[in-house]
Amino acid sequence: MMLPMKLTVLMACAVLCVAATAQELPAAPSASRPQAAPAPPPKPAPAAQPNPPGSAQQNSDAARKPDMQKPDVQTAADSPDSSGTDQVTTIVTTVNEVPVVFTVTDRHGHYVRDLKSSDIQILDDNKPPQKISTFRAETDMPVRLGLLIDASNSIRERFTFEQEAAIEFLSQVLRPRFDQAFVLGFDTTPEIAQDFTDDTEKLAKGVRSFRPGGGTALYDAVYLACHDKLMKAAKNEGAVRRAIVIISDGEDNQSRYTRADTISMAQRAEVMIYAISTNISGQSSKGDQVLKEMADQTGGRAFFPFKLQDVAAHFTDIEKELRSQYFISYRPADFVADGRFRTIQIMASDSKKYRVRARKGYFAPRP
Repeated sequence: MMLPMKLTVLMACAVLCVAATAQELPAAPSASRPQAAPAPPPKPAPAAQPNPPGSAQQNSDAARKPDMQKPDVQTAADSPDSSGTDQVTTIVTTVNEVPVVFTVTDRHGHYVRDLKSSDIQILDDNKPPQKISTFRAETDMPVRLGLLIDASNSIRERFTFEQEAAIEFLSQVLRPRFDQAFVLGFDTTPEIAQDFTDDTEKLAKGVRSFRPGGGTALYDAVYLACHDKLMKAAKNEGAVRRAIVIISDGEDNQSRYTRADTISMAQRAEVMIYAISTNISGQSSKGDQVLKEMADQTGGRAFFPFKLQDVAAHFTDIEKELRSQYFISYRPADFVADGRFRTIQIMASDSKKYRVRARKGYFAPRP
C-alpha cells in the first residue's frame, strides 16, 4: 500500500508542474488556446479637408464665426511648422512710378510757374506714358542739397570769395526744420566737413574749414555725394528735391571714377547737378564742358561767370530755380524691370515759346 501512495503523490506533483509551465511559456501556434494578435500601428490623422460649399459643417462654422473670413493669401502663421514657431509671409508689390522734377523757362530765361499738365508732353523710351499720376507746380517740396567745394590748388586765388558766396547762398536757400544741406570739399580726396543739417552756422563753419591744396578728384566727390548721401536720403525720406551745387573749374586729375560713372550715379539717385565754374578767363575750357554735361544730363544747369562778382548772382539764380520747378509722376508704357537705361523727354506743347530742362533718363530697377 505504501508504494502506490507515493507514486500517486509523485504523479500529482508532475501534473501541477506541467500546468505551471504551460502558463509561463508562450503557446505554440497549434495550441488550443488562441494567441492574441499584436495591436496594429496607429494610423496618421487625416489632413484637414475644406468643407464643401453648403455642407452642414461649413454652415455650422459660419454660424459660430460670422466675422471670420479666409484670407486671400495663407501665411506661415496659418500653417505652423513642425517646430511650432509661427512665421510671417511678406508680400511686396512694386509700383512702377517715375518721379521727375523739371524747370520751364521762356525765351528770355524767365521762369514759368503757371503751366498745366495739358501744356506738357512727355515721352518715356519714346512712348507716351500709360498714366500721369501727379502733376503740380512745386515750390514747397523739401530740399536736400549737397554743396561741393573744389579745394584744389587750381582755384587758390578765388577761394575765399567763393567760400563767402556759398555761405550766403546756404543762408538764403535753406528753411529751418524743412530743408537740409551738407558740405563736402575735395582736392585729392573728398571730405565731408558738415553732414546734413539745417543749421547755417554749422554749414558756414564747414565751408570755412577748407584750405586749398593738392590735386582734383571731382568725379569721386560727385559720386560720393550722390551714392553715400543723397541716395540714402531718398530711401529714408518721402518726396524731396535732391540737388548738388558744385563750385569748381571742372578739371579732374585724381578720380578713380569716370565722368560716365558719375553721371550714371547722379541719374540713379535722381540728383540735379548745378555747377558754377571758377574759370573767369573768358574762354571756354575743357572743365567747363565737363560741368555743362553733368548739369544737362541731370536736369540742372551750369553757370559761367565773366567776373568773380558774378558768382554770387549765379547762386541767387540757383535759389530761384529750386523754388520755380514742377513735379510730375507717371507710369511708363511697356515697362520692364531689366536694369536698362530709359530715356525721358519732357516738352512744352508750345516748344517755340517755352524751354524745359529735366534729367535725360533713368535706370529701370533690376528684377
